[in-house]
Amino acid sequence: MRRILIIEDDNYIAELQRDYFQLHDFSVTICGDGKQGLEEALRGDFVLVIVDLQLPGVDGFEICRQIREKRDMPILIVSAKKEEIDKIRGFGLGADDFVTKPFSPNELVARAKAHLARYERYNGGRDNGTADVIAIRELSLHKTSRRVYVRDREIALTAREYDVLLFLASHPNRVFSKDELFERIWGFDSNGDIATVTVHISRIREKIEGDPSNPQFIETVWGAGYRFNV
Repeated sequence: MRRILIIEDDNYIAELQRDYFQLHDFSVTICGDGKQGLEEALRGDFVLVIVDLQLPGVDGFEICRQIREKRDMPILIVSAKKEEIDKIRGFGLGADDFVTKPFSPNELVARAKAHLARYERYNGGRDNGTADVIAIRELSLHKTSRRVYVRDREIALTAREYDVLLFLASHPNRVFSKDELFERIWGFDSNGDIATVTVHISRIREKIEGDPSNPQFIETVWGAGYRFNV
């Protein structure tokens, strides 16, 4: 039975979520304290975490950030906060979805199952990261040969363009800011500027997207960064 963690300090809401997930054959652990919930998320064998933002101990934003740094699983925020800036911040820190209260428990379960299916399909397809090929729809990246194909046609990328594309494709459905991408791919000691991230994303889109103005692979999350859609 798959285990999920609910970090929520409102007992009624936490128990409501638990009951609906249990109806769908999930094993559910509830934590009402942010610090305890974060510790449980990092040490437990969970496939998904649902987290509120306003929590005692450690808030939901910090929980998202720390989980995303160390674990690879879907994170869903369920919060009474409705401001766009809160959603942007949540996505920027690694949340996969943002559900506002009040919510439909059935919709929450459906969203969670959809995110789990994407994660499991992707991880299964790459053999837990050891496979040589990442294949996503008509796009495929061959790690050893550093070749990229779209609809069986090889695409010529520069070394840095390939690095950017591989990094994003290896972390599907996660939002990375320009600063994060620059740090991860160019490194802190680079003499470049984060504006180069935008330039490289634009060039990659021109090469792999059918319509670069309406990208299907690398999506811009306004105010937050970029996300590779699976």
